[in-house]
Amino acid sequence: MINRLRGLGVAVITPFLESGEIDFSNLEKLVENLIQNGVDYLVALGTTSEIPTLSEKEKDEVVEHIVRVAQRRVPVIRGVGGPNTQQVVQQLQEKDFTGVDAILSVAPFYSRPSQEGLYHHYYTLSQNSPLPIILYNVPARTGCNIEADTTIRIAADCSNIIAIKEASGNMNQIMRVIAHKPDNFVVISGDDAITVPLIAVGAIGVISVVANAFPKEVSRMVHAALDENYAVARSEHAALLDITQACFKEGNPSGVKAFMSMQGKITNRLRLPQVPVSHELYEYMEQLLNI
Repeated sequence: MINRLRGLGVAVITPFLESGEIDFSNLEKLVENLIQNGVDYLVALGTTSEIPTLSEKEKDEVVEHIVRVAQRRVPVIRGVGGPNTQQVVQQLQEKDFTGVDAILSVAPFYSRPSQEGLYHHYYTLSQNSPLPIILYNVPARTGCNIEADTTIRIAADCSNIIAIKEASGNMNQIMRVIAHKPDNFVVISGDDAITVPLIAVGAIGVISVVANAFPKEVSRMVHAALDENYAVARSEHAALLDITQACFKEGNPSGVKAFMSMQGKITNRLRLPQVPVSHELYEYMEQLLNI
């Protein structure tokens, strides 16, 4: 499975109708568009999917639609995580993972566990997961950071924990993981803006937000960097930089959904507490697309 995580993964957005219901028709079109434009794998029910606003039934339906459209052409990763270890274990034991290749499990949020607590949380998940697990470290959202030595310890002790999506933005921490991790464990960028430098020091790709709207461009950047063609990778990175920064200026997925609505891919609709970007930012984003 590790080799199939090399390249561009996309944290797939959840499109909504004006009624507020999930727009499954455009979700299916989005998945097909991503596959046709060079995406290497898909991540369902990540942060970008607005997962806290989805019911359990909706979560299962989103995964079912993504799996059905993907048709095994690319791997599908499902997000399963939360602050209650036993509840996550129950989901791992009871969910139908047909067509799913691995689990992405975010660090427990709100409770702010110690490093020892984080270790035992993931060790427990590893003992109960029917699929390989990818750690997800995003301290700006969870309130706790999986430190480098904790990641390395988990990787060494849990053979079915195979990767980490690192979105801490802490280059020293991420480089320490890359330098000291076991050979059967890989690091994936969780931050579009620093994907190229992370690949340069040993990451194997990115789970991207921006690629929902710009899959072809992000794919070119990622694969050029992986091929050590840094002239092309830097050029693509520079071309995407303002777009990437605009995507996150007023929150995710508000930014990328604005770009996608301009492209005619979805309705610019989110579920509260997320709201569309401001009029000022929307106009600036239109300028970036030369609309």
